[in-house]
Amino acid sequence: MGRQRSIDRDKVLDMAEEIVANQGAAGLTIDSVAKAMGISKGGVQYCFGSKDALIDAMFERWGKAYDTVFDAIAGENPSATTAVQAHMQATRSSDQASSAKAAGLMATLIQTPEHLNSTRDWYRSRIAGLDLTTEEGRRARLAFLATEGAFMLRFFGLMDIGQQEWDAMFADMQVLVLAQSQTAVADPASK
Repeated sequence: MGRQRSIDRDKVLDMAEEIVANQGAAGLTIDSVAKAMGISKGGVQYCFGSKDALIDAMFERWGKAYDTVFDAIAGENPSATTAVQAHMQATRSSDQASSAKAAGLMATLIQTPEHLNSTRDWYRSRIAGLDLTTEEGRRARLAFLATEGAFMLRFFGLMDIGQQEWDAMFADMQVLVLAQSQTAVADPASK
């Protein structure tokens, strides 16, 4: 009797991400992952239980990678504006492969209400601490929304945005966030 082959969860996740990137969210099924991996459907289900659990694991892995970059930029206990700036920098500096995976995951989540709800909560939490009664808070919110808009346009293939234009957009967004604090420094009476 031969030794039972173990299934590497990370390789299954890699394959699921590849399927979403190449075939779109509709192509992601337990069967498609199993076939691509050369294992049984039961093997994929043993690792993840269901397609929803597989999607959850994909989100969790992407979220941990994002959080690592975000936390390194934001530092400990960032202000709401600093958190928006860190989000902008993390999005700007994310490599093409990671961003494409994130976009694929976003396309997948639209198909399932529970994933859509958790993503809505995540987006709302990103700007929850902004003081929207101030110009600084409103500018930070606009920069956050512009960041997400640029990301979605680029990585859903809705607009060709080369690296030079990408960098210029983020430089403009950074100016938008910093404009209020620079105005206050230039004109102390504006406080």
